Amino acid sequence: MTTQHLSPLTMLLSRHTRRRDFITLIGGAAGLPELAADLVQRGVAVLAATGGQPPPNVAMRATHTIPIVFTTNGDPVSEGLVASLNRPGGNATGVTIFGPAAVTKRMQLLHELIPRADETAYLMNPNNPNADPELNAAQEAARSLGMLLHVFRVSNERELDEAFATMAQQRVGALVGASDTFLFGRRDHVVSLAAHYRIPAIYYLAEFAQAGGLMAYGNKITDSYRLVGMYVGRILKGEKPADLPVLQSTTFEFIINLKTAKALDIEVPNSIQLLADEVIE
Repeated sequence: MTTQHLSPLTMLLSRHTRRRDFITLIGGAAGLPELAADLVQRGVAVLAATGGQPPPNVAMRATHTIPIVFTTNGDPVSEGLVASLNRPGGNATGVTIFGPAAVTKRMQLLHELIPRADETAYLMNPNNPNADPELNAAQEAARSLGMLLHVFRVSNERELDEAFATMAQQRVGALVGASDTFLFGRRDHVVSLAAHYRIPAIYYLAEFAQAGGLMAYGNKITDSYRLVGMYVGRILKGEKPADLPVLQSTTFEFIINLKTAKALDIEVPNSIQLLADEVIE
């Protein structure tokens, strides 16, 4: 087995019938087509494209014959990954999270903790294929909660730095981070910017809170990867992706970082702490 210990959230994984190769890639989407082409050239038995877009689309463009198991935050039918959820019909199947519902919950949790934040920032990557459905959910949640939502679109570090500087100038009261591999790969920088400008924020994966973010609510990524691994095993035993329904990961987790809350002079009531799966002190 050969392994490169990099981010699992921009990963293409392969497993040969006689040997196993686990290869990960970090640094955005730039190197994914070359990696996918290399794996296809090797004649791998199954290709796993995880971490949400763009890996699934890259894998689909690379091969129409090798089985693919994906994870996505959006609707795999509208993304063109499968013909239907129950009968994928092609060479791909996988796991979906349906991110918009989680965005709504993030907005609600943030509003419950910081009800005075009537102006909230929403940080997203416009190049993510799932960006618009999640944004629509955030805007609808903001309207129902009586919040004014400022949308910041970033796809590189310069735009990220400028977005936070503008948030501070506009005196937004809080921040909601979209689910996106670009933001995840720069989570330490995102969290440090939020701390620098003293903007309380909620993110989509536990790793943000573990890096110092105030809160995180979203899919438990280990559950998604467990389901991917299960499907990879079944395919290696002879089952076809076309016959394996797309699974929906239903395990979510809520993390609060009390150390960050204290630094922001935010008191987290027991009622919210009791909702958390993990409290970082």
